[in-house]
Amino acid sequence: MAALPEAWADASLGRLPRGPSRVTGGCADTCGLLAFCLANRKGRQMLVTRQPVLKRFWYPVMPAAKLPAEKPVPFRLLGQDIVLFRAAGGAPAALTDRCPHRAAALSLGFLDHDLPDGPALACPYHGWAFGPDGRCRKVPQAHDPLRGMTRGARAHHAAERYGWIWVALEDPIAGIPHIPEAEDPAFRQIDEFHEEWAVSGLRFMENSFDMAHLSYVHANTFGILAEPRPAPVRIEDTPWGFIMRGEAPVANKGISQELLRDSNARTLRIIEGRWFLPFFRASRIDYPSGLTHVLCTGATPIDDRRSMMCQWVYRNDTEEDAPAEKVIAFDREVTNEDRRVLETTTWDVPLDMAEELHMPSDKPGIEMRRRFAALLAAHGETEARLPAEA
Repeated sequence: MAALPEAWADASLGRLPRGPSRVTGGCADTCGLLAFCLANRKGRQMLVTRQPVLKRFWYPVMPAAKLPAEKPVPFRLLGQDIVLFRAAGGAPAALTDRCPHRAAALSLGFLDHDLPDGPALACPYHGWAFGPDGRCRKVPQAHDPLRGMTRGARAHHAAERYGWIWVALEDPIAGIPHIPEAEDPAFRQIDEFHEEWAVSGLRFMENSFDMAHLSYVHANTFGILAEPRPAPVRIEDTPWGFIMRGEAPVANKGISQELLRDSNARTLRIIEGRWFLPFFRASRIDYPSGLTHVLCTGATPIDDRRSMMCQWVYRNDTEEDAPAEKVIAFDREVTNEDRRVLETTTWDVPLDMAEELHMPSDKPGIEMRRRFAALLAAHGETEARLPAEA
């Protein structure tokens, strides 16, 4: 492969050079670097479990309420089995779910409190206990059990924010996404969904910013089937991803009228969609009624084929205005509409623009692929690929 042009040598998470894109029926003003990186390399795919740089981002893995004080909880992230538990002071901790002694699953173990510096995770096989940094703190069979060892289990980064547990498998190159509404006392938070979907993270994120699917996929909730032309959008690159802005007319019927406090049959969504590399979005929707609804969704990659859909929302109303149960019920209908279609899509998403057809309204998804290609190039990686079909 030829060397990258000098102007692209320092490309990472920030702004990137642009060039023409291959878009059916128009130009999306993207993909200059993508075209360079992927020229003459058809059939390449971005398999997330084979891209090391993706281990260096934070992912929401579960609501904080699902991580109890006295029980470890297993999770699979990017194809790697990990175990989460609460260490001293209730701080979340994450280790590889494998004891370095005889390879038992630490998630079957227990919290050992017989240590001077707080609880440690004990292996169910021989009781060896490991602290949040992975170091072996206790070997019960030893003459001095608390002497432990300098080595131990592999530790990962863990944090609690927005009422969710976040994990980065390796030293992160970006912070946990900043959500301003979470710090605004005018907003309340409603936790909605934590469930496994058979869809890749990139497919999920593309869908979240795809204005053209609203009329069809969401025809029963807020889409207007008779008006399939998507609303235009503007995209602003940021160091962490992009911001997409646009205004979309939508139907307002049924429970939506109650939740929006608007009896009109139509309304307008003023959208500020924030995409954070690699698989998180915080999409703010402002309505003429004065309501703001912010959808926060992580498509946390379990493996190449599956994602853990983690979703919560912020709203500038009260429980009396719109009961959380009804907010969740409406968003449940919407997510089910998306899921029905997304779980039929292929999970090995190609970054090569020649692999799929495109139209101008695909601009957000094209920009995502461009940013992923630049991210891989900046970290000396190429897209992992499936074996060629016979």
